[in-house]
Amino acid sequence: MTNAWTDIKNTDLVVVMGGNAAEAHPCGFKWVTEAKAHRGAKLIVVDPRYTRTASVSDVYAPIRQGSDITFLNAVINYCIQNDKVQWEYTKAYTNAAFIVKEGFGYADGLFSGYDEEKRDYDRSSWDYEFGEDGFAKVDPTLQHPRCVWNLLKAHVAAYTPELVERICGTPRQKFLQIAGMIAECSSPTKTMTSMYALGWTQHSHGAQNIRAMAMLQLILGNIGVRGGGMNALRGHSNIQGLTDLGLMSHLLTGYLNMPTEKEVDYKTYMASRQFRPLRPGQTSYWQNYSKFMVSFQKAMWGDAATAENDWCYHYLSKLDVPAYDILRMFELMNQGKVNGYICQGFNPLLAFPNRGKVAAGLARLKFLITMDPLETETARFWENHGDFNDVDTKAIQTEVFQLPTVCFAEDQGSLTNSGRWLQWFWPAATPPGEAKADTWIMAQIFLRMRELYRKEGGAFPDPILNLSWQYHNPGEPEPEELAKEINGRALTDLRDPADPSRILVEAGKQVVNFSQLRDDGSTMSGCWIYSGCFNEAGNNMARRDNHDPDNTGAHPNWTFAWPLNRRTLYNRASADLDGKPWDPSRKLLEWDGAKWVGYDVPDIAPTAKPRDVMPFIMNQEGVSRLFARGMLRDGPFPAHMEPFESPIANPFNPKMRGNPVGRIFESDVAQFGTSEEFPYAATSYRLTEHFHYWTKHNRVNAALQPEFFVELSEELAREKGIAGGSWVRVWSKRGSVRAKAVVTKRIRPLICDGKTVHVIGIPLHWGFVGAARKGFGPNSLSPFVGEANIETPGYKAFLVNIEPSTAPRGGVVA
Repeated sequence: MTNAWTDIKNTDLVVVMGGNAAEAHPCGFKWVTEAKAHRGAKLIVVDPRYTRTASVSDVYAPIRQGSDITFLNAVINYCIQNDKVQWEYTKAYTNAAFIVKEGFGYADGLFSGYDEEKRDYDRSSWDYEFGEDGFAKVDPTLQHPRCVWNLLKAHVAAYTPELVERICGTPRQKFLQIAGMIAECSSPTKTMTSMYALGWTQHSHGAQNIRAMAMLQLILGNIGVRGGGMNALRGHSNIQGLTDLGLMSHLLTGYLNMPTEKEVDYKTYMASRQFRPLRPGQTSYWQNYSKFMVSFQKAMWGDAATAENDWCYHYLSKLDVPAYDILRMFELMNQGKVNGYICQGFNPLLAFPNRGKVAAGLARLKFLITMDPLETETARFWENHGDFNDVDTKAIQTEVFQLPTVCFAEDQGSLTNSGRWLQWFWPAATPPGEAKADTWIMAQIFLRMRELYRKEGGAFPDPILNLSWQYHNPGEPEPEELAKEINGRALTDLRDPADPSRILVEAGKQVVNFSQLRDDGSTMSGCWIYSGCFNEAGNNMARRDNHDPDNTGAHPNWTFAWPLNRRTLYNRASADLDGKPWDPSRKLLEWDGAKWVGYDVPDIAPTAKPRDVMPFIMNQEGVSRLFARGMLRDGPFPAHMEPFESPIANPFNPKMRGNPVGRIFESDVAQFGTSEEFPYAATSYRLTEHFHYWTKHNRVNAALQPEFFVELSEELAREKGIAGGSWVRVWSKRGSVRAKAVVTKRIRPLICDGKTVHVIGIPLHWGFVGAARKGFGPNSLSPFVGEANIETPGYKAFLVNIEPSTAPRGGVVA
C-alpha cells in the first residue's frame, strides 16, 4: 500500500477492482465515503458481481473474472490515444525514455525467449541497452523505436474497447465511460486511487494485474501523491506484517532473499545484490543490502556471526527450487516426502486449493501440530462429518497435537495494517484454560529442540545451538524484547564516519533507524524496514497522538509506519522536477532551496537536489518501471492470459492455456476441467458477517449468515430449473459441494467471444466445526494453481457445473 487508509479521503476518484472494500474492509471503506462526502469524489467498481461496494458506486461495470489485464491495458491505450498522460511526470519519473535492447519482442501472446518444454522464459532480451559508461541508454525525446514508451504503445494498441467487450464481457459504452473518468485524472490537480485485494492477487497472473494498474497510475502521475497510489487491502490485521517479517519460504525479514544452492558463499550471494545505479547520480538504496543482511545475521546468531565465517551465512538454508510455498509443500506431502507440519493460526483444509488434495496430504503425515485459539477443520480433518468431510477415519494414522493459543484480544504486541502502520496493542482479557501465547509455545519447542541437539548432536546442529536467545525469560520472550530486537541496536560504539571522535550510538543502545545499520558486525537488527519502531525514544508503535497538520491524513505521531515513519511512499514524486507540488492544495513535500520539507518524512535524502536525484530511490534507475526488465517471470509488460480453466480460448493464442509460466504441478494437470464439461465460470468471495473461519464460532455471526450458499443469476436459474432457496450441487473436476441457491440480479450473464458466460459466486466461510451450520467452501472446487511469481493460489477464476440437488448428509436440514 503506497499510501494509507486515511489518505483515501484526499482522492477525486476511487477505482475498486479485484476487491470489495465495503464488505471485506468495512472500517477502512469509511475513507472512501469521506472522499465522496467532502471532496465530491466518484467511485468506480469493476467486478463480476454487483457487490455491496458497487451498491454505493457512481459507476459499476461487470467483468469476467481473470480478464482484468485486458481492461486495464485498454485504459492505458485509451489514455495514450487521447493524450491523457501527465507528460512531465511520465518523462521525468518513469523509464519511458529508456531504450530496450534489440531482440525483445512480443507475438502470439508470448514474449521473446519462451521455452515451451521448460515452461519458462529466457529473460535476457528483457533488458536495457547500455552505453560504454555502463549506464542505461535513454532517449528523452521518446522517438527511439525501442524506447520503453514506444514499446508500450505498440503493446497496448491491440487492447481496444471492442476487445474489452469481447474478452471481459464489459459493454463497450460502459468501458468508455470509465476510461474517460480515469483519463481525467491525468491532470496534476486531479488524483485517482486504486483499491484492490485478493480478487487481483489470487490468479495465476496476479502480479501482472497489479502491474497493469500501477503502470496506469504512473502515466496519470498518481503515484507518490495525496489521494493517489496503489492500495492493497490486506485481509487479516497482520498480513502485511507477515510478509514484512519474512514468513514466506523464499524471503528473509525486510524482503531480503533466501539464498539459493548456486549461491555457495556470502560473496556469491552478494555479487548479484550490489544494485549499482543504472543512471548517473541515482540513489539505488538497495546498495545498502549488505548492511541490512549482516545486521540480520547478527540478530540471528550474535557473537557466533563473524566476518571470518561470512556472518554465519552457511547457517542459512539454501533453496534448490524458487520457493517452498504452500502448494509445493502439499505436493510433497502427497508424495510422502513430508513427515510433520506445524500449522499456526491457519486453516489449510478450508483455505488451500483443491481440498481433496490437501486432505490426502494431511493424511500422509506422521504428525500435525495446530496452534489456534479455536477448533479448526484442519485439526479435525480425520473426523467423518458425512458429506461435509467424508473420510475413512480408521485409515488415517496422522497424530494430531492441538495447542490452544491466546486470541488477539488476550495478547500483546504490534499489528501492521495495510498502510504499513505498526500499531501496538495491549491485552483486554486473560486467556482461558490452558491457552498460551504463541511466543511461549515456540520458545518451549525451541528450547527442547536445542537441548536434544546438545545431547545427541546431529548432522549440523550449529544453527540451532548458536541461535541468539538473549531474553529475560528464555521460556517466554516478552513482546517489548522482541520489538527492540527487531528495531536493532549498536553492538559497539558507532562513530560518525565524518568525525570519528563523535559517537553516534553507544554500544548496547538502540539504533535510531536503519540509516545507522552497518555491515562490519557493529550493529544488529531483526528487520531493517521496521528499524525505528522501538528506539531510545521509546515504543513508537504505542504513540497515540492523532494530531494531523493541515488535515493531510498523515497523522505522523500516531504509531509508526515503515520505512522511517513515511506515510506515503515515493512522496518526492508529489512535486515537479523543481520541487514544487503538482497540486499546492494537496502538498506533501516541497524543496525549500536547501532541503525537502512538508507533512511527511521525505522518501528521498532530505538534501537531494530536485533535478539530480529522482523519486524512486529503491530502483536502480531512480525512476519507476513501465517496463520491468527481467524481474517478473511472465513478462516485462502485462499481457492478457486466460485462467487455466476458462470458458473461452485466449484470443491472442488459442493454444495457450493459462499463464505460460504459472505454477502448476504435473500431477494436477489431469484435474483441469474444460468448458465443455464445466460451462460456468466460478469465483470466491467473502461476507461481512463472517470473518474467515473465526466468527463461525460465534452464534451471532452464524445467525446473520446462517447457511452456506452459492449465488447465480436469474437467467441461469431458469435455464437449469433452480428455485431460490433450493438445494443445488456444484462440482468441478476436483470436488463437489451442496449449497442453498441464492438467485439474484447481482450477477448477470456476460457475452464473451460470442458466447454466453454465466458466473457463479461461492462464499468461503463455512465448515464442519463451530457454532455455524455445517457447509462447504470454494476450495473443494478450486484448482491447484499458483501465481507465476509468488505462487499465490488462484481461487478467483475456475470452471464448475451446477444442477438441482438434495441436502447433504451429516448436516442440519432447514
